[in-house]
Amino acid sequence: MSTETHPLDKFLNSVNARIAAFVWGIAEAAAFFIVPDVLLTAIGCRSMRAGLKATALATLGALIGGMIMYTLGRQLPEQSQTFLTHIPAIHSRLIEQVQAQLSAHGLLALLIGPTEGIPYKIYATEWGIRHGSLLAFLLVTIPARGTRFIFSVLLANGIGRLIQPWTKRNVVNEMMVLATFWIGFYGIYFWLLGW
Repeated sequence: MSTETHPLDKFLNSVNARIAAFVWGIAEAAAFFIVPDVLLTAIGCRSMRAGLKATALATLGALIGGMIMYTLGRQLPEQSQTFLTHIPAIHSRLIEQVQAQLSAHGLLALLIGPTEGIPYKIYATEWGIRHGSLLAFLLVTIPARGTRFIFSVLLANGIGRLIQPWTKRNVVNEMMVLATFWIGFYGIYFWLLGW
């Protein structure tokens, strides 16, 4: 079966993949512990255009998920913090770190989080607990989430082209490379967080 007609390629270039990115954006911003970048890199590796469309929808999903967590934090502060600690790789020390960052830097802390691997959902919850401005939070979310998503797509597309001599642009080969990367990434991430 040629690469162009492979079912996986058809999916990655489809509306269904973009819908999945949107739903994943909501889920990860609220409760899921695997970043949408996993899907975005798969899409972006195959098509920059499809990857950027999926990025826009994943960012929109993150805004919705962030609003959910903000609202939970604002309405049910103790329960929302307890909920966070039941999500894999989130513990009370991480929540305390976000609290300290928000106290020191305000919403600029939201831009720091991705560089330290701190889940966005903690910032959303803690900002809600502080009764911070929802509009300001959403406005900072767009570059905080969108920039990383775009970077992931650009990087995946560039690496896909770089390894083309070995993968022959075969979708299965490229997805195996991505799967290896993400399994290694999360293995190290969870190990460093002591999970």
